[in-house]
Amino acid sequence: QVQLVESGGGLVQAGGSLRLSCAASGRTFSSYNMAWFRQAPGKEREFVAGISWIGGSTYYRDSVKGRVTVSRDKAENTVYLQMNSLKPEDTAVYYCAAAQRMVVGTTPTEYHYWGQGTQVTVSS
Repeated sequence: QVQLVESGGGLVQAGGSLRLSCAASGRTFSSYNMAWFRQAPGKEREFVAGISWIGGSTYYRDSVKGRVTVSRDKAENTVYLQMNSLKPEDTAVYYCAAAQRMVVGTTPTEYHYWGQGTQVTVSS
């Protein structure tokens, strides 16, 4: 059984920072790509950032480039999302996802495992 557990969400003022964590357990994630998605009320779930587990290549949606950094700690089976210069439009529930694929996908259907989500609220 694969489990992903996010943490680190909260309420922050615009311009502030948050660091989200996703701890993976249950299987060896040496060949899994990891990603962060987010979903705001009334909107579809969207890709935020992803990282290749083997090579460490990173991918970002355009609206977060330069403000967000995804990283991973293989020894700890943990993926991080450092978010800086947060904006009110970043407010959403953030989900960690994992998939055993050759490339990092950017759509929810490409991911097999999901965490429960962590709320990020950015006040103006």
